[in-house]
Amino acid sequence: MLSRIISTDPDKFADAYWGRQPLLSRAGELPGGGFTDLFSPADADELISRRGLRTPFLRVADRGTVLPATRFTGPGGLGAEVGDQVADDKILRLYADGATLVFQGLHRIWPPLIEFIQELGAELNQPLQVNAYLTPPGNQGFATHYDTHDVFVLQVDGTKRWIIHEPVISEPLERQAWGERRDEVTATASGASALDVVLRPGDALYLPRGWLHAASAQDARSLHLTIGIRAFTRYTIVEELLRLAASDQRLRATLPYGLDLTDPAAIGPALADTVAALQEWLPTADPEEVADGLRERVWPAARPAPIAPLSQLDFAEALTPDDLVRARHGLRWRLAEDGAEHVVLRLSGRTLRFPAYCATALRMVLSGEPYRVGDLPLDDDADRLVLARRLLKEAVIVPGR
Repeated sequence: MLSRIISTDPDKFADAYWGRQPLLSRAGELPGGGFTDLFSPADADELISRRGLRTPFLRVADRGTVLPATRFTGPGGLGAEVGDQVADDKILRLYADGATLVFQGLHRIWPPLIEFIQELGAELNQPLQVNAYLTPPGNQGFATHYDTHDVFVLQVDGTKRWIIHEPVISEPLERQAWGERRDEVTATASGASALDVVLRPGDALYLPRGWLHAASAQDARSLHLTIGIRAFTRYTIVEELLRLAASDQRLRATLPYGLDLTDPAAIGPALADTVAALQEWLPTADPEEVADGLRERVWPAARPAPIAPLSQLDFAEALTPDDLVRARHGLRWRLAEDGAEHVVLRLSGRTLRFPAYCATALRMVLSGEPYRVGDLPLDDDADRLVLARRLLKEAVIVPGR
């Protein structure tokens, strides 16, 4: 999937561009013939008019300002019992007057993008999200800004001019949003650009986090997809280390009575003692504990492939030893011993326990390859069916056909 949106070898992309500099890939350098199979103007119409779209899956921006949802939503009609359904007639008027439509979270609601992002996320080993931006001719949805996550921009329809400047802060964290540096951003944007290009249908652009950008539609409407890549950084590890450091009593100690925390001279000794205690504790940090903590942050950011609950249960009830099963695509898991009698299957937000003799069968069925239930390494078909049915009902595995 990555090779569909970059014009260079993935290894070269990783070494020369990832997190470092933009990469422009023209349609003629890419396979696939464009991106309308992922999302198109007709698909945008479909979402607005026939799918009962609600906020926050749609935002509307006008001349750099995000409009309140009340400007473009209304009641869903008899029996719907919702008051924030997107109103197609209101959207029509706003868009005709120059507003930009932002379709958010398309990786959750639009089937072609659900599948595409599932595969691309697995290839990058990163959690991803997708928004679409539909801008009327000659309009600009947002002022010059930067994102705190990397993005791939895929031009679907029309043309859009992108003016890109180097960062005012390199590799910003999520809490270092551009609004805090508005004056620096404005000043930098008034100078010479690092890149000034017009994207045409089928073109793709990679932008690392922190790079300033502004985009404006040209003579026709513009529709592009933005794939956002969640930024996990060294500071992510620092945050987890600080959480674990609370286990050290010295770092939990009460500060001296009456200490003025606003006086640099007064806090000097306490600061020195704290730094010394932290320096002494850090080499004792256990990578296993750090990974356990980070797992709770990383795993929920990426959802596994969707399942069909009714079909899944029907399949489980009718399961036979001849049926094929496989791990659910995108499922994050870890299998660990729990004493001599049990193994624990850790998933995002939950833990399942099994008898220890199931460990080999679990690893086999979770490997990603389809397996015949009757081939699972357990004593008999009855045990195999019990294990497979439980995993199906827990949404760990799916039919392998």
